[in-house]
Amino acid sequence: MAVVIHRYDPPERFVAGTVGPPGQRTFFLQARAGNRVTSVALEKEQVAVLAERIGDLLDQIAEQTDLDTSATSDPVDAEPLEQPIVEEFRAGTMTLAWDGDDEVVAIEVFPVEETPDEPSAAAEDPPEELVEAPEVEELLLVRVPAATARGFVGRALAVVSAGRPACPFCGGPIDPDGHLCPRANGLRRTAQ
Repeated sequence: MAVVIHRYDPPERFVAGTVGPPGQRTFFLQARAGNRVTSVALEKEQVAVLAERIGDLLDQIAEQTDLDTSATSDPVDAEPLEQPIVEEFRAGTMTLAWDGDDEVVAIEVFPVEETPDEPSAAAEDPPEELVEAPEVEELLLVRVPAATARGFVGRALAVVSAGRPACPFCGGPIDPDGHLCPRANGLRRTAQ
């Protein structure tokens, strides 16, 4: 089976964004080159971790080399996601690497692995040498310079923090109409 690789090397735009109101947002990674746009759905926590890891990677590269990775791409991208949004797949595993030869951050996003509904008929697991790596049908591969990666980090962290405010007592999200706080014996808390 042929693997579909959505390759952007480099993209004209690579951002994290959302669709929907706080509390009902769907998060996307989106890459664009010319008229070609790829949108991959993922969880809020995945966006936060990806941004954190890219930031850490850029900091490590700056410490180990003379490359300045603190600059961001100009101007800061605050535009909404490209429309229409067509979800290619839901993100599962993501990999992150630095290509020192080209001085780019390489990000691979693989789809969520589907687990079989029925348990395996085998009584015991096969030996490791017989276990095959799962095959993926498609993946997103984005290679961006350090300045673009730093810009991605800033926007992604802003998108993640733009959600519902956290309750100061239980840490749970507060909806616009408030929430029943378990730490306050069910007292309805509202955003201040």
